[in-house]
Amino acid sequence: MNFNSFWYFLLLIYSVIIFMFTIFKKRNIQTLLLVFAMIGFGYFIETIIFNFLGSYDYYPHIIKSPSFYDNNLGAFFSNALALPVTATFIVTLHLHWVWMILFSLFFVGVEWLFLKLHIYSHNWWTLVHTGGGIFVYFAIAKLLYQQILRRKNVFFHYLILYFIVGSISGSAHILPIIFFSNRVYHPGWFADPGRDSMALAAVFYLCASFYYCLLTVLAWKIEWAKYVLTGILIYIVNLFLISAGFLQSLVWWDIPYYVVLSLVLLKISIVVEKRLAGTNDPANQENYF
Repeated sequence: MNFNSFWYFLLLIYSVIIFMFTIFKKRNIQTLLLVFAMIGFGYFIETIIFNFLGSYDYYPHIIKSPSFYDNNLGAFFSNALALPVTATFIVTLHLHWVWMILFSLFFVGVEWLFLKLHIYSHNWWTLVHTGGGIFVYFAIAKLLYQQILRRKNVFFHYLILYFIVGSISGSAHILPIIFFSNRVYHPGWFADPGRDSMALAAVFYLCASFYYCLLTVLAWKIEWAKYVLTGILIYIVNLFLISAGFLQSLVWWDIPYYVVLSLVLLKISIVVEKRLAGTNDPANQENYF
């Protein structure tokens, strides 16, 4: 373990401790749903400010090449681990807004330390953005948790579903690319090939997640037809991207993996939607595992 990765793994350890403590204290499905919803929300925001607008750069030095894959993995430590589990900890334990401020300042301090250690850098982003953004992130977590506990708005119900599915879809789509280099995207949006690949990968999973949620909402007389359509559609989309020069598949299992993944994600979307509907029953507010 090198100097850079040591600090990122400390962030990982912090995230695991907070997550395990929260799950142990609450032990209900609503807590887990909120974690995934906040991961998905974080992914959505990062796609805009990190992938496309180049707000900041991480240097965990875990992935050697391409460098942006290493950069993206650093973002994963923050947005799929530390921030979502902290938001869930604050909200599900009903901590006062003062705690939201204190944890926002804590992450500003962590970011300042990472800047001083030269394992992270700003482009146009600032510490003020971090402090304000994280506080808003925590506030949104409170809003989403209330919607999970008792649905008051249909829009938020399906938005939460989208974020949850997106958290799993994004991780399952992008992490194999980072660790196994199974495919490369070439949309031609950025000069950096790694950033270019990750940008289209993010758009792909965001669109695919919307499709899974849409298919979940639609009532079909023949349920298994949804899976047949999904598998065929994802296969055709991948072939189209390859023929158009936007996708380069590098290993034999690449396309089969994403076809099977699409079926799994559709099933997850259907199961999660039922879970969300179940947690909205006032008589079932303590919906334990």
